[in-house]
Amino acid sequence: MKRIALFLIAGGSGFLVDAGVLWLMLNLTPAGPYLGRAVAILVAMGFTWFFNRTFTFGRSNRSIAAEGLRYGTVGVVTALTNYGLYAALLFTIPMLQPFAALVFASIGAMGLSFFGYSRYVFQPR
Repeated sequence: MKRIALFLIAGGSGFLVDAGVLWLMLNLTPAGPYLGRAVAILVAMGFTWFFNRTFTFGRSNRSIAAEGLRYGTVGVVTALTNYGLYAALLFTIPMLQPFAALVFASIGAMGLSFFGYSRYVFQPR
């Protein structure tokens, strides 16, 4: 239960980082909602790797490069899923605000990321 609670904290914090960077990209740069979201996902992924490695799962017994590659692989699959849901929502519901699409897409990708991180990235050899 502790691991799930910490994962939810990491995810919630990552969501805030994601939303904050998206807000900055939309309001302080000429980037639109798609480029802005791509940048926000990358920043949030870096944050959640640090948090999950430090607090949620602990360091794996792999080298940092191998762990990073595994985290990146799961992160990219999860991010593509998240981004695909986000773009599909914005495309199919044009009046939907980008932040609402962000919430729904993030919830949709959450289970996939927990499974990948707990079973593939931080699982002992």
